[in-house]
Amino acid sequence: MSSTPTLQMARPVVLSVEDDDTESYIIKIAVDECGVPADLHRVADGEQALRFLRRTHGHETAPRPHLILLDMSLPKKDGLEVLSEIRGTESLRSIPVVIFTSSLREADRKKAIAFGADDCISKPRTLTELTDAIRSLCDRFLAEFR
Repeated sequence: MSSTPTLQMARPVVLSVEDDDTESYIIKIAVDECGVPADLHRVADGEQALRFLRRTHGHETAPRPHLILLDMSLPKKDGLEVLSEIRGTESLRSIPVVIFTSSLREADRKKAIAFGADDCISKPRTLTELTDAIRSLCDRFLAEFR
C-alpha cells in the first residue's frame, strides 16, 4: 500500500499594529473566529511595526506577514507613516495592509487609500461587527489558506 503525503500549507501570519490592549485583544478574538487558522502577532507602535517587518532590533526571527492590520493612530510613527514606509520598501510593498481607524471621515479613508492601503475600515463598535470585518478580510486576503 503506498501512501501519498498530503501537502499542508503553513498558517498565514497576520500582524496587528495596535496600541490599545483592549482593542488588540478583541482583534485577537476576531482573528481566532474568522475561519482561517492564522498566527497573529502584535506590536504596539509604528516603530515596532517597522522593526518587525524589517526583522531588526529583537525581531530578527519575525515571520513575513500575509496581512497587516494597521491602526491609523499610533505612538512614535502613525499608521500613515508606517504605510508609506511599507509601500516604499520593495521587499514589503506586496503585503496587503488594511488601515483601521476610529475616524468616520471619508477624507481619512481616501488619504489612507492614497498612501497605498488595500482598504481602510472604521473600527467596528461591537465584537460581532469586528469579527464580520475580519472574516471578510480573511476571505479577501487569506483565502488561499482555507
